[in-house]
Amino acid sequence: MRRSIWGGAAIAAACLAAPAFAIEAQQVGPKLGVKENPPVGLDVSLGVGGYTGDLADNTNPGPLLGIAATAQPWSLIGIETGYQGQRLAIDDSRVDSGEGIWRHNGTILGKVGPLLNEKWRPFVGAGFGLSYLNPSNGAEDVYDNDVQTEIPLAAGLDYRFGNIVAGARATYSLVGNEELVQSPGGGDETGSLFNANITVGGRF
Repeated sequence: MRRSIWGGAAIAAACLAAPAFAIEAQQVGPKLGVKENPPVGLDVSLGVGGYTGDLADNTNPGPLLGIAATAQPWSLIGIETGYQGQRLAIDDSRVDSGEGIWRHNGTILGKVGPLLNEKWRPFVGAGFGLSYLNPSNGAEDVYDNDVQTEIPLAAGLDYRFGNIVAGARATYSLVGNEELVQSPGGGDETGSLFNANITVGGRF
């Protein structure tokens, strides 16, 4: 009973404090120079890429499809968060042909770049992501499911015409926790990830 009373009191206190926190949050934007109504959008991307280093010895580049929500809270700085799905073919004598690795990735990325002539925006970006790597059924004896951290470093160019934005980018990601596969000698294989894609989206 005592625990329930303290729990109820904590919830009540949080509810009473919520309006004050909301008022403070509304004041943070202007203090940081955030636009009152920053442009937001939705992008769809299509591309190809694959692993580098040791991981490239046993995998081939594969297609990717992504979707991302974007915002431009400052004139030079944008924020992007999204999902990317990719299939990397396995090229390994220990695995039958036709097998592959599914990569499911979620990333948040900060982008910096000027708007030129009200249309062109070259940019560079960096962020953080997590990928879930899932080998196909026929490769599970050699390849394991793995959660992989990624630090993406991107460079690209966007072109805006009206409310439509089209662009291209290349992304090099430093990856960690590579326990996806072991080499025949018993050691974990390591590498990075390089992807290139085109994007099309809208801004509102």
